[in-house]
Amino acid sequence: MTAVSPIVPAAGGLSLGTPPAVDLDRLLAGMDTMAGQRPVAAQVVAVASTDDASAARLAEVLAGDVALAGRVMKLANSAYFGMTGRATTLQFAVTVVGFTAVRTMATVALTCLDDEEHLPEGFWERSTGVALAASVLAPRSGTRPQDALCLGLLAQVGAALLHGEDPAGYRALAAAHRSPAARRTAEVCRYGISATRLSAVALEQWGFPPVMVGPLAAADDPAAPDGALLRVASEIGARHADPAHEPVPVERLGGGLLREDGVAAVLEQVAAAAEDLRRALVC
Repeated sequence: MTAVSPIVPAAGGLSLGTPPAVDLDRLLAGMDTMAGQRPVAAQVVAVASTDDASAARLAEVLAGDVALAGRVMKLANSAYFGMTGRATTLQFAVTVVGFTAVRTMATVALTCLDDEEHLPEGFWERSTGVALAASVLAPRSGTRPQDALCLGLLAQVGAALLHGEDPAGYRALAAAHRSPAARRTAEVCRYGISATRLSAVALEQWGFPPVMVGPLAAADDPAAPDGALLRVASEIGARHADPAHEPVPVERLGGGLLREDGVAAVLEQVAAAAEDLRRALVC
């Protein structure tokens, strides 16, 4: 993989300073350093990827990281899964949330996405909104709701990576370009790659399956059907998290996946579970 350098300054005449060269090799290789800092999370990611993974084995590995195990327990007992205290053992919690969700939570820990202090403003408010919206809409696109939830949770990994490289610049960019589409365009102008596309590259390198990588890779193309779910979910996530967001008609983003008159019902479901989901992931 070659390094990606920025092409032109950010759109709109905003002065953000000299754009840094984004070296994807170096960014993604940082996962090895992170793995050394969170060895149990790294082992969970590896074990969950194997063909012979079992709930008992994953629970055994998880038990070595009290914080991560606690988050899996909280997720299993969250409003999203509807268990409300009935998931009382780690093995049962793994069964409830599924291997993909456990792997997603371990990736969150590995990439330090559970440390909100070093993330873009509103990162988890937007991420949980996108994740829950994607989960609600998943059956309409032939996707499993749990896979869609994980897709939404990891969709902004690229934003976190870019923010880590260029904190002040990325904060200014995000403040000036609030809509998902405008922000993607500004990211490409400044860094040579959008955050969504960087998320796809990262998940592919880290061994996530095509069902997770494909929609991320297609999200930037408004004509790509595979990206429709994430585009619509991103719009709903933006409406949920940002009162100043200027709505984009969802029909334009999803090719019939959702009509504008159906958005309010999805937003209601997102609002009901978003804070509970955020607490399970980062608190």
